[in-house]
Amino acid sequence: MRLFDTVSDSPTIPNAAHEPVVGYIHSIESFGSVDGPGIRYIAFLQGCRMRCEYCHNPDTWNIGVGEEMTADEILADALRYKAFWGDTGGITCSGGESLIQIDFIIDLFTKAKAQGITTCLDTSGGPFTRDEPWFSKFEQLMAVTDISLVDIKQIDSAKHRKLTGFGNENILDMIQYMSTHGDDMWIRHVLIPTRTDFDEDLTKLGAYIKTLSHVQKVEILPYHTMGFNKYHELGIKYPLEGIEPPTPDRVANAEALLHVQDYTGYLTWRPQQ
Repeated sequence: MRLFDTVSDSPTIPNAAHEPVVGYIHSIESFGSVDGPGIRYIAFLQGCRMRCEYCHNPDTWNIGVGEEMTADEILADALRYKAFWGDTGGITCSGGESLIQIDFIIDLFTKAKAQGITTCLDTSGGPFTRDEPWFSKFEQLMAVTDISLVDIKQIDSAKHRKLTGFGNENILDMIQYMSTHGDDMWIRHVLIPTRTDFDEDLTKLGAYIKTLSHVQKVEILPYHTMGFNKYHELGIKYPLEGIEPPTPDRVANAEALLHVQDYTGYLTWRPQQ
C-alpha cells in the first residue's frame, strides 16, 4: 500500500506532448546559504502530506495551490544570480515536500544540468515508493541531482508516526537507495525536547548514519518557535505550545551522539562529473 498518493499529487505533463510541466511555488529565496552547498537559489514548492508537530510553515501544506511557474521561468529568474554561485552553488528545490512535485523537479533539474547548474534536492522522503511509475521517476530525478538534503525526523518509526502522522520505513528505504547508488547527501535532524531529544534514539540514529555511504555532512537543527504566529493566523492549534528550544548542552550532546564532526566531505565537495 502506498503511504502517499504521490502520483496524483504531482503535476504531470499534459497530453500535448511539448507543453511544459507547471510547478506550484510557495516562495523563492535568491541568496540561500544553508540549504545546500554554497550560495543557492531556492524554490520552495507547495504541498506536504506530513503534519510534523514542529512544522514552521503550515502554509505550505496545501497541494495544487501557489504561484504557477514552469522550469524555464524558474531558470530565467535563477540565472540572474549565477555570478554568485561559484563552483558549488546553484538551485535547490525544497518544500513543503519537494518530491510531491517530482515531475516538475525532473524537468527543472534536467534543464539546469544542461546549463551546468548544480542541483540540490531538499526532502523528507515521505513520498518515496518503489511502486511504478513513481520509482522510475525517482531514478530519473537522481540522475540529474548533484546532492540531496535528507531530513530524518525520528529513527524510531512509532515515534516518527506520532511526530509526523506517518512511519519512516519508506524514508529509510529511500536513504538506503541513495547510499547504495552513490548519491551524495547531507543528513539533517531537528532536535526537539520530548520528541526527538532522547539519547537512546540519537545513539541509534548515529549508528544508522554510520552504515551509509556518501554522507557529506550531518546537521543538528535545534527546534525553534518561529512558526507559532503562522498557526495563530491560520487558526490552527500549535501542537508544541509550551515546549522550549533545546539548551546548548543538549545540542552539543546530540552532535556528539550523531558524530557530526566525522562528516567533513562538504568542506571540499564538488558535483560529480
